Amino acid sequence: MTKYDLIIIGGGPAGITLTKRLAKKMKIAVIRPEDFSLVYCAMPYVIEDLIDKRKCFKKDELITEAGAELIRDLVKSVDFKAKTLLLQSGNSLAYDKLVIASGANPFIPKIEGYDLKGVMGFKTQDDLELVTSYVENGLKKAIIVGAGAIGIELAQALKHKGLDVILIDMASHVLPNLVGPEFSQLAAEQIVKNGIRLVLESKVEKLKGKDFVEEVHLDTGEVIDLGDYRPCTVDDNHIIKGLVVFATGVVPELSFVQGTELQIDRQGIVVNERMETNLPDVYAVGDCVQFTHFITGKPSPGKLATNAVPMAAVLANNLLGKLATYKGFINGAATKVYDNFVGGTGLTTKAAQNFGFDVVQALSQATTQFPIMPGKKDLQVILVADKKTHKILGGQVFSGEPVTSLIDLITFAIQKGATAHDLVELSYSSQPYQSFFPAGNVIVMAAESLIAQLED
Repeated sequence: MTKYDLIIIGGGPAGITLTKRLAKKMKIAVIRPEDFSLVYCAMPYVIEDLIDKRKCFKKDELITEAGAELIRDLVKSVDFKAKTLLLQSGNSLAYDKLVIASGANPFIPKIEGYDLKGVMGFKTQDDLELVTSYVENGLKKAIIVGAGAIGIELAQALKHKGLDVILIDMASHVLPNLVGPEFSQLAAEQIVKNGIRLVLESKVEKLKGKDFVEEVHLDTGEVIDLGDYRPCTVDDNHIIKGLVVFATGVVPELSFVQGTELQIDRQGIVVNERMETNLPDVYAVGDCVQFTHFITGKPSPGKLATNAVPMAAVLANNLLGKLATYKGFINGAATKVYDNFVGGTGLTTKAAQNFGFDVVQALSQATTQFPIMPGKKDLQVILVADKKTHKILGGQVFSGEPVTSLIDLITFAIQKGATAHDLVELSYSSQPYQSFFPAGNVIVMAAESLIAQLED
């Protein structure tokens, strides 16, 4: 039985980060069942024909050239006392230390008909291949359940391919975990304007069909009949009249440790701020863990690659003997809705209020270039602050140009406990092609509006 200093279960962003930082110092094996580690967030753009599928595949050399051994296999079980793993191939491996970075699977609710053909999630290489094959074989209708970032991006991609697309969400507005109603409304207008039917405040109760899904039943009483549309033939000569894709979040992939002494809660493996589990020499990072929100201190969803990477960096430092801690999720994220970009970080006003904060919110508007420039685009920022401490609790951006740099700036302000008064003092740059007039900065203007309310 081969023994390693460190075994990493999972070859995604967290596993790759750990490998790059540790493989020169330890004997490491990375176990990954998939053929490729995938850039998941780029999958809709493959369907939309913007990029070639192969560009989504991360190179194995990211692991092997770092000095680790890549094992393509599936972990079936772990014996934490013996410090051994059993693989699907029948092989067993031993470890000194173990990192679980097994990621998560799409969440599909166990409603009637969830197991019909044509009902699926959208996260894996197999999912990408399946959707692509349906589209290539003449699929004409798709129902996307979940109007978060992935759901909206997939809806746009399928609409681009000529499909009739319906986007359904049980929330009252799109992107409910990212932005408030102001920017959600702007995004929804773009979705509807481009021919996607938007159905909000509606929950899928059941799915009907013989082999493939044929009807989608909503709790409002509406029945969406897929039989009204021209069917497509899939590879096994079955007929599928429509596709139902659930983009309603993910659940940790922990099947191989169920029933063990490892502490697992609703969101995943319970870890402390050093990424340690309740078991000695066992650690966990990424989508498979449960951790807390930076602001609230409460367990919070944080299934983002941009959370997995810093968690892995913290763990790598701890495994090297350096004291490092992970402070919690802030969940800065962004998406693209046709010609517009939208992002959010921290807490929305509604979320902050739900956690008991008394808040103020301010909206500022500018342009992405000097207003006199021909290429200017609209730019709007919302900041949310705590009335008691004046600290920034969250922010959102909507613009005709990418917003991630502004989202990151607001996230940094949250990380450092900055107040509205701190942001008013922001020292900023200006240039006709790249910013608003020197007399105004969209973050500073929003902060000024916050202060006016706080001091009123």
